[in-house]
Amino acid sequence: MTRYLDAAALVELARRAEKKAAAPCSCTKTPLDGWQSQPLSLDETQLVEVATLTRDDDPEPTFAEYRPDNVQYWSPDAPIAPRYFPYNRCGVWECAQCGRLYLRYTEGGGYFVDRRIRALKSCLVEDVKEGSAPA
Repeated sequence: MTRYLDAAALVELARRAEKKAAAPCSCTKTPLDGWQSQPLSLDETQLVEVATLTRDDDPEPTFAEYRPDNVQYWSPDAPIAPRYFPYNRCGVWECAQCGRLYLRYTEGGGYFVDRRIRALKSCLVEDVKEGSAPA
């Protein structure tokens, strides 16, 4: 079972990874600073799930988004708010080769399923209480 991380633990894990992951790696062929569909160039076998942002005690996580100043979902500068969508449905994945961390979730629509991925950056994590933020 994957361990749950709150915002503080997520920042700590991200900072440790950022210190050790400086070398180029095949996982960095495509910039993943903002959310995007997982690129085919990314070898999924080199990613290992190390944690989750999905709480066991929350059977239906919110679909509300945290978008201060109306920042766009796809923006590389969009904050990472673990209690808000899509972060509250993410796994935290580590590249087994270089140690970089990524957030991943599966977006499902009426006729499609899309695995999305975003690089985890500690400076973008915000611990915002659910229901207290602009959407």
